[in-house]
Amino acid sequence: MKETPRLCLTASASPTLEEVNAWAQSFDKLMITPAGRNAFREFLRTEFSEENMLFWMACEELKKEANKNIIEEKARMIYDNYISILSPKEVSLDSRVREFINSNMAEPSQHVFDDAQLQIYTLMHRDSYPRFMNSALYKDLLQSLSEKTVEA
Repeated sequence: MKETPRLCLTASASPTLEEVNAWAQSFDKLMITPAGRNAFREFLRTEFSEENMLFWMACEELKKEANKNIIEEKARMIYDNYISILSPKEVSLDSRVREFINSNMAEPSQHVFDDAQLQIYTLMHRDSYPRFMNSALYKDLLQSLSEKTVEA
């Protein structure tokens, strides 16, 4: 019998029952909270598609950067880790988006990956999110938080 993956949340990232219930309302509500992203990432790891979340989070970090040298460095790392066809963590992008990124990597801005990030967000929303909501990982978390609420 296959063991159900357990969600490993640090104390600081422990969600409330209210948060976990909100995740079922929309993908955006899941992605807006650190605990939601952590739980979803754990699920993606079980589906061998964690690179989608890692890429999305790296793009979010890049957008916050103002220093041109650091933007170039981070953009190169993101490209090497997730865009390059040589990367073991390559994300699935259409050729139009890939060509746009390639043509802008000589002088990347913090928004060079925006179209790619949206494509990956949409992929996670349409493909992985419904499976996450039906997963044992999500249901076990919801049940354990419901039990804690009843005990309190």
